[in-house]
Amino acid sequence: MPDISEYSDNVRKYSPKASDVVIAGVVKHLGIALRSKNASLVACTDASELERVREKFLKKKLQLDLSDEALDEAVQAICQQMKEERNKSRVTFYYLLAEKFSKQHLFG
Repeated sequence: MPDISEYSDNVRKYSPKASDVVIAGVVKHLGIALRSKNASLVACTDASELERVREKFLKKKLQLDLSDEALDEAVQAICQQMKEERNKSRVTFYYLLAEKFSKQHLFG
């Protein structure tokens, strides 16, 4: 299991009962991207970044077939939920999206 200690506190700030197994699964899914400071964060002000979250994570990884509008609303809801954080952890962001759509089992 990957070391999740640097991510779990942040995830639990938003989801107090977050699963270590699922957090570890998200960390594993993101893999090498987490080594880059820039890639380890989600920029809610960058339209191309949010499109990438929708296309690569929600559609491809979570296999969601909702409309782009519905998926974009979900992404915006997480941006709003994490608005207090200038640097939004991609692990936390993806965990919350997986939780929102009840897809945690894909990471466990």
